[in-house]
Amino acid sequence: MGKKVLVIEDDQELGTQIVKRLRDAGYEPTWWKEGRRLSRETLPDVELVVLDLMLPGTYGMDLLKDLRVFSEVPVLVLSARNDTADKVRALRLGADDYMTKPFWPEELVERVRARLRRPTLGRGEVVEVGALRIDRGRREVSVRGGRVEVTRLEFELLAALAERPGEAMTRSSLAERVLDPERDGTERTLDVHVSRLRKKLGCGAFVETVWGIGYRLGDGRDE
Repeated sequence: MGKKVLVIEDDQELGTQIVKRLRDAGYEPTWWKEGRRLSRETLPDVELVVLDLMLPGTYGMDLLKDLRVFSEVPVLVLSARNDTADKVRALRLGADDYMTKPFWPEELVERVRARLRRPTLGRGEVVEVGALRIDRGRREVSVRGGRVEVTRLEFELLAALAERPGEAMTRSSLAERVLDPERDGTERTLDVHVSRLRKKLGCGAFVETVWGIGYRLGDGRDE
């Protein structure tokens, strides 16, 4: 039995393509053609949600906010809007990925497959990589038992990297996840935040540079 995916998309043609591609790839899609306010009782038993933002009934961002009150199910957002502010807002509200229309349905299937390969981290989960400990529930960071004071942005950066320990994340994807362009600057400032975070974490390469790509969370051994 394939993994269950909820598709929320009002476009008949696109929705039909997505559902067919997911079914052909071995998934079990459920298709909603309008937005609905979500609660623990109304969310189907699924392992991933594909969510269009412009929906009749309920705006996708509101639906995403509802969902994150009670569930950490991964969400892949679809939108015709390519505005950075929209991407940042969706990611800050808890989206795991963001695809801009138009796109190839094959790419969506691959992103679904990639997302479902990763472990889903709950809000209260503690992630330990080497001597580094990240408590997502308490929003605390410690190294070798000693607490490290980090800013909101620095914590969000570590939390994003902790979703995929040892795997490289691009600078652009990290910037979209953690930077508010109106308050925190743009992708160009990400390196500055990383440099400050490294100094706070002390000796050891916890935030490793992957040249030509971005950064990854390491185990603290020297680069």
